[in-house]
Amino acid sequence: MALILNIDTSTSVCSVALAKDGKVIAIKENNEGLNHSVLLGTYIHEVLQEHALEVQDLDAVAVSMGPGSYTGLRIGVSLAKGLCFGAGKPLIAIPTLQALALAVSAQLKEEALYCPMIDARRMEVYTAFFDQNNQPVTETKAEIIDENSFSGLLNKHTIYFFGNGSEKVKHILTHPNARYVEKAETSARHMAPLAESDFSRQKFVDVAYFEPFYLKDFIATTPKKKIGF
Repeated sequence: MALILNIDTSTSVCSVALAKDGKVIAIKENNEGLNHSVLLGTYIHEVLQEHALEVQDLDAVAVSMGPGSYTGLRIGVSLAKGLCFGAGKPLIAIPTLQALALAVSAQLKEEALYCPMIDARRMEVYTAFFDQNNQPVTETKAEIIDENSFSGLLNKHTIYFFGNGSEKVKHILTHPNARYVEKAETSARHMAPLAESDFSRQKFVDVAYFEPFYLKDFIATTPKKKIGF
């Protein structure tokens, strides 16, 4: 039974949710792009202010740990750690893919495999498989998708694909057992049940040493030169 601030900046969605006993009581969210450094602090302030709360009133802070956007994860984790360090609160790290899979499986309530996908580069996605009870079936990996991807699992199971990475593979993964869930995005609201469960088990991470689960090393890109006239 806890009051937990949930933060998710793992994708283009910037999201903050306040949850009490695993139920969301306030949410601030924006999915218009990677402007998390501008929005995140404001959203946290607004969510707490709506309920006349200070950080000291929280029982814990939960953050989406990845995989996902390198920059987005660093912003979310850095701010979460700062809040915990300053107020002496425990930090909870929630696997990004598992939270998204839980939201979809809880809605569909079907015996199937659930495959959240977060967009990486080109035809690559961050992904893993979960069963109907939100238990991991495979490890989280960076996968380059082709027409033969996951054929062994697809031959045996109905699989629901979703998340911002699923949009670019639906024309490739056309197996009869492949299903696609539209508009399923990462969100701090999806973290609440997992964060409550971790809090009840006192499953915390070290505030000083915790790092996001990047899965791949950061690759800097050089912007294209603009031609002026």
